[in-house]
Amino acid sequence: MALSFNPIKLFAGSGTLELAKNIGESYGIKLGDISLSKFSDGEFQPHFNETVRGCDVFLIQSTNQPNDNLVELLLMIDAAKRASAHYITVVVPYFGFARQDRKDKPRVAIGAKLMANLITAAGAHRIMTMDLHAAQIQGFFDIPVDHLDASVIFVPHIKNLNLPNLTIASPDMGGSYRARTFAKYFNAEVVICDKQRKRANEIESMSIIGDVTGRDVVLMDDICDTARTLAKAAELIMENGASSVRAVCTHPVLSGDAYKTVEDSALTELIVTDTIASVKSSAKIRVLSTADLFSRAIANVNEHGSISELFKID
Repeated sequence: MALSFNPIKLFAGSGTLELAKNIGESYGIKLGDISLSKFSDGEFQPHFNETVRGCDVFLIQSTNQPNDNLVELLLMIDAAKRASAHYITVVVPYFGFARQDRKDKPRVAIGAKLMANLITAAGAHRIMTMDLHAAQIQGFFDIPVDHLDASVIFVPHIKNLNLPNLTIASPDMGGSYRARTFAKYFNAEVVICDKQRKRANEIESMSIIGDVTGRDVVLMDDICDTARTLAKAAELIMENGASSVRAVCTHPVLSGDAYKTVEDSALTELIVTDTIASVKSSAKIRVLSTADLFSRAIANVNEHGSISELFKID
């Protein structure tokens, strides 16, 4: 018996409009018509300008600068549910609050779990995201999670650079698993930068575990926020005799003086994706598109296909 599919519609939140347009183009359909009414006090209300009754609806919105983008996403979910959408999948290329995945000190919230609860309570049936800060956040959701891996985008790019003495590095101990997983694609060695923090976004000291002499080093991370960690790691790597150093980060938060920090750093380049909108033009920042990967994942969800098949790399 042949499978039957419900009509599919893609809608973009205001925080991820450009990426959503590219996903729609890659998928082969136009974005659905949605508007956002704003009140003078800052309150806002999303409104679907076309029917979604009986449709499989995909709502695309990253939650960087998380407050407004998150609330807008929650309202979009609620509106779709009340408009009788058949199935609601939220596509969150960058999942904000993911760094709050545990109680690392007394009397703090576990923000990632709270965000998962809110998305589920709003009425989402499924979430699709990319490179969560901690993989265990998938377990915070009581709905299916499609966790896309940006390695399928980064690996071919790094291979095309033809770096003669490639070594993969993690800018901290927490990212060592990510670095080791990435290094397997190249049969490359791994080094780790061990950092000590005074407080969030402020590094007290850093040292290198491993040898980088004469190596072309690629730093792997999931989020680039202030870029201070990457800049410090790059400086230390070059001081220890590396031939070159560049960085690969999925989510370019790039807050505060991050652009200046990158420009002034020892990094040859910073390679990121477009999960977060409005990355400013920079001679050292290269943006790779995730649109094709998300569109293929959306197609596989809609057609009940495999998601893991998308991550096979030769």
